[in-house]
Amino acid sequence: MHTLDLPAPDADALAHSAHLAAVLRERIAAHGPLPFSAYMERVLYAPGLGYYSAGSRKFGAHGDFVTSAELGPVFARCVAAALAPALRGLGHGADWLELGGGSGAFAEHALLALASRDALPACYRLLEPSAELRARQQARLRARLPDALFARVQWIDRPPETPWHGVLFANEVIDALPVTRFTLRGGEVFEEYVALDGEDRFVRQDRPADALVAGAVRHLEHRLGRPFDDGYRSELLPQLPYWMQAVAGTLQQGLALFVDYGYPRAEYYHPQRRNGTLRAFYRHRVHEDVFFHPGLQDLTASVDFSALAEAGAAAGLELAAYVPQGRFLQAAGVAAVHAEAAQGLDAAGLYALAQEIKRLMLPEAMGERFQAMLFARGMAAAPLPAELLLAELLLADRRARL
Repeated sequence: MHTLDLPAPDADALAHSAHLAAVLRERIAAHGPLPFSAYMERVLYAPGLGYYSAGSRKFGAHGDFVTSAELGPVFARCVAAALAPALRGLGHGADWLELGGGSGAFAEHALLALASRDALPACYRLLEPSAELRARQQARLRARLPDALFARVQWIDRPPETPWHGVLFANEVIDALPVTRFTLRGGEVFEEYVALDGEDRFVRQDRPADALVAGAVRHLEHRLGRPFDDGYRSELLPQLPYWMQAVAGTLQQGLALFVDYGYPRAEYYHPQRRNGTLRAFYRHRVHEDVFFHPGLQDLTASVDFSALAEAGAAAGLELAAYVPQGRFLQAAGVAAVHAEAAQGLDAAGLYALAQEIKRLMLPEAMGERFQAMLFARGMAAAPLPAELLLAELLLADRRARL
């Protein structure tokens, strides 16, 4: 989609974006072109200016995109149902850590569902670096949760530094990590940078890759069993193992669940996917102009779940299951959750609930495009495998595709 088809921002939003663009131009003029990963990090997370750091609405009908948790309560209730047995089995003092809490919708519905299943964590931690999003989460949860549940919620700035046990959960977090873009020319690896043209506009520029990026691309080729064709362009996350160690390194016993859109490596780097998966979200439109009004749109790339599995293993986690979101929700008892949620609804409410479940479950919607990857650590001492991991989830496991 061409940016001319996108809705025009208002004057305040344009001024905000112009400010961020000016900061980026000054940085490039003073120090040279930015690696694309650095550009993406700044337009998403620059304090007070980046997309996730400033005050615009991101989630829901009036934002730029809708996550599974923002559709309604079903997703969170199913995740709670799937992980409640393990949380109970971990015993007193088990915590829940959610990475990037969005609007707070997931935490709201998950805590209510966990309470109904006698599986409340001792503390529900939200790791939320955005001060603006944190304020929205606090306001929502304070207004919608009973005082006793709200008292269990704690906001943190960084992953726990001391050992803990419980559940780590991340929905649509990895897709927002700044990606390194690469391409091949004459068999050599180049990294994509962001430069300025003669009219001070942002443009892409390819430069010979350093040893880290080149090595990561060669590792991909080795794993794929074939070289990339000249002109092939995609992205990778060389920092993913370090990120995984940072967020899960102190989890001594428990489960870690990651849900996101993506593919196994062979599909991610399919020869026909010659320009990668990077895209922008603006007012529920998906397009490819990553320079459109910096700070006003989300930039995202799909997840290489093979790389995520490797990063988990490097961090000392054991891969427990890898399934499409639809199969995960089915194993978690979405039919029972639907029946419970439908009680007392009028015709309009029942229709909305049906539409929510369709979007979550249908293959052409989120059911196949989104994947769930579950890790475990230190659970052999607990009565885990079959009792605390849903048998249906294990039967649906697709790790052989990784």
